[in-house]
Amino acid sequence: MRSIKDFTVPYEGLKLGKHEFEFQITKPFFEELEYSLIEEGGVYVTMLLEKRETMMVADITFDGWVEKSCDRCNDSLRVKVKSSSQLIFKFDTEASEDENLIVLLPSEYQLHLAPIFYELMVVALPSRTVHPEDECNEEMLDLLDEYSGYYEDESDEENGDDIDPRWEALKKLN
Repeated sequence: MRSIKDFTVPYEGLKLGKHEFEFQITKPFFEELEYSLIEEGGVYVTMLLEKRETMMVADITFDGWVEKSCDRCNDSLRVKVKSSSQLIFKFDTEASEDENLIVLLPSEYQLHLAPIFYELMVVALPSRTVHPEDECNEEMLDLLDEYSGYYEDESDEENGDDIDPRWEALKKLN
């Protein structure tokens, strides 16, 4: 069981050159994060960190799965996560506007990777995660239909009652 504290890399003593790090992200990682969109997961992370005189370049690769809520029925859904990213850690005293550039102050001596890994995983997820059509929780879908206020009353449509004339005009365009 790995804690978020285990996702730190002290860089102060690292020699110049390439260094490889491996991490396994599991359920306790997501439980320690406040307001996590992801409930649990099994993600294998490799990070190739190249330390240079004025900066470090990290090539980070994720491969695994995460479990989060379905956007349609709110039941748990397992989503495959596979991505790679490159981040640059620059030794400096001024902040940067570039989202791929992280400034490391002279007082710092280690990388705190847990928030970085979480953010990269969330960005790697599809914008909409839903079960296949027949696998969603039907009871929840029925409740959504009931409380969403969207009903098509067939009797009104057949009689032509209460139909906004603007919509009727749009129907004639086809």
